[in-house]
Amino acid sequence: MSLWGNSKVWMILLILLIYFSSWATAQLPYRCTSNGNYTSNSTYSANLNALLRSLSVNMSDYGFRNASVGQSPNTVNGLALCRADRTLQLCRDCVDSATREVLQSCPNQREAAVWHEFCTLRYSNDAIYRTQIDIPTILLANERNVTNGARFREERATLVSELMNQAANGGSQLKVGVGSRSVSDPEYSAIYALVQCTPDFSSQDCWSCLSEASRGYQTYTFQGFRVLLPDCNIRYELSSFYNETRLRELRLPIVGSPPPPTSPPGANGNNTRPGKKDDNTTILIIGIAVPIGVALILIACAIIFIRRRMKRSNAYEVAETADISNIESLQYDFSSIRAATNDFDDANKLGQGGFGAVYKGKLQTGEEVAVKRLSKDSGQGNMEFKNEVLLVAKLQHRNLVRLLGFSMEGTERVLVYEFVQNASLDQFIFDPVKRSQLDWDRRYKIIGGIAKGILYLHEDSRLMIIHRDLKASNVLLDGDMNPKIADFGMARLFKQDETQGNTSKIVGTYGYMSPEYAMHGQYSVKSDVFSFGVLVLEIVSGQRNVCIQNGENAEDLLTLTWKNWREGTAANMIDPVLTNGAGFVRDMLRCMHMGLLCVQENAANRPSMASVALMLSSSTITLPVPAEPSFYMASRYGPTYPMVRNSKESNSSERLFRTGVSEGSSVNDVSATELYPR
Repeated sequence: MSLWGNSKVWMILLILLIYFSSWATAQLPYRCTSNGNYTSNSTYSANLNALLRSLSVNMSDYGFRNASVGQSPNTVNGLALCRADRTLQLCRDCVDSATREVLQSCPNQREAAVWHEFCTLRYSNDAIYRTQIDIPTILLANERNVTNGARFREERATLVSELMNQAANGGSQLKVGVGSRSVSDPEYSAIYALVQCTPDFSSQDCWSCLSEASRGYQTYTFQGFRVLLPDCNIRYELSSFYNETRLRELRLPIVGSPPPPTSPPGANGNNTRPGKKDDNTTILIIGIAVPIGVALILIACAIIFIRRRMKRSNAYEVAETADISNIESLQYDFSSIRAATNDFDDANKLGQGGFGAVYKGKLQTGEEVAVKRLSKDSGQGNMEFKNEVLLVAKLQHRNLVRLLGFSMEGTERVLVYEFVQNASLDQFIFDPVKRSQLDWDRRYKIIGGIAKGILYLHEDSRLMIIHRDLKASNVLLDGDMNPKIADFGMARLFKQDETQGNTSKIVGTYGYMSPEYAMHGQYSVKSDVFSFGVLVLEIVSGQRNVCIQNGENAEDLLTLTWKNWREGTAANMIDPVLTNGAGFVRDMLRCMHMGLLCVQENAANRPSMASVALMLSSSTITLPVPAEPSFYMASRYGPTYPMVRNSKESNSSERLFRTGVSEGSSVNDVSATELYPR
């Protein structure tokens, strides 16, 4: 049988492709601190680039490098630490990847850190050599709990304590503890762990850092956990995850593992064991499969990157150069729209938004449409309005309401959309009768569809679009209850090199607006992620994000969900209508966990929509532990309801007040999309 006819080859290739694809898609944890910004092409920028290049090139054989570049006030200090079981080349590859990630995730930040699967990289304009900096702990967990929690905590503590001693007593090149502890339990046979400090730390500093890290998981009984600090980390799993071969090359003792054989096991003095003729074949298969798998992934990534860059660079050019026939082909005669809506009769009115009313209409062809009649003070000229329509009409996705065209006459501006049969999501999940029509299967499908639609806007369309008003009433449901995101009147289209915008005109809906946007007018793709998180929590709980009476206290949905999640009673927040589907409780809790990740106060901590889509598509991906969300809601309970933002710079909370707005109301100070190509 030929090598390529061997089914083992194709199975290994398939596994490798799935593994590398998931690895390439998942978002790396990172922290951008508040140590100030630097400008592009500045001395600090040049020093930072030089530092990051040097870390990988000058990496020690033991996977550690620290360096400083430049003179004060533009000095940049940095270090990189690889997991001890990585070879030097794999370590360098990891640091190169982390370098790209930290520059993309924390642009123009003077201090940042990023944690890869196999390495940590951080830099600062302050001293970091043998110094612990104040960067919050990153927690990543496998949400599945063990059955016998008390026994598990005891065994885990014993193992990790032994490994902490081993690491703290390490030398100046490696401070690592690694090994396993056998357990007689029907659920698992052993606990495996690896702890590590930067080798520049003293024994006491290493022990202190690991002790702090160990507090991150002590109250949990998850089957797997990672605690990531800038200077040390801990990981444990119920299956082996480290490379013993590399660890033995470094002469590191492995707790709970037998020592390597002192002589070859084969009778003839070679490494071939009797009765194991397939070993060489397996090695050959892996030797061929790994390079091919990596090459295929690199080629696929290159093709995707090139195609996206081409789409983005040409997006606005399409609108600029489109001939008048393409624009006019989307135009409806205003008289036909007037007739279709019976002269915009209130009987045909579907709703009223900040940009105008929406009417149901029926064209002469018999096609049903939804007609949005924009307010007459939009301020747009004819060509700007036509270009906007042309751009938005090119958005083609099953989870976006399709724009069919427009109509103009004098000061009238009308948008014509496809008609969606089942109205909006809020009319179902918040209705005491209709909510029963949305079982968990349908709700999960709706969550996934909304995520795909937003991901398309952020990354896969010709334009980078920030919706800025994602809420339950702007998600429509078709005849099969498929979600369709609507109302792009507040959307912002970003330039190719833009990642964040600022505005003095706050538009959107209180309760769905991210803290940085509501308080400071700063918006980005993470603003939509926050709104999506609120929406997910509403879908799971069936409750609006307003003040909820909790005993004598009134708390918003985000705070109440967080408290229940932290106390292990998150199931209390599930919509009672869904309790009949007990088998889906785990999926509901996972969605609640994901929603809490999306509504974290710090925008940098929120996942991207690509990461959210990955979380929804796989139940085996480990989710980070969320930080406590802030709340700042305007409430119907008072005209100056306090909005609280936890301050990391002090022990007190900063209390902010805004003029109260009734629940669900939008604050619309502009009336048209701001057009900027990606």
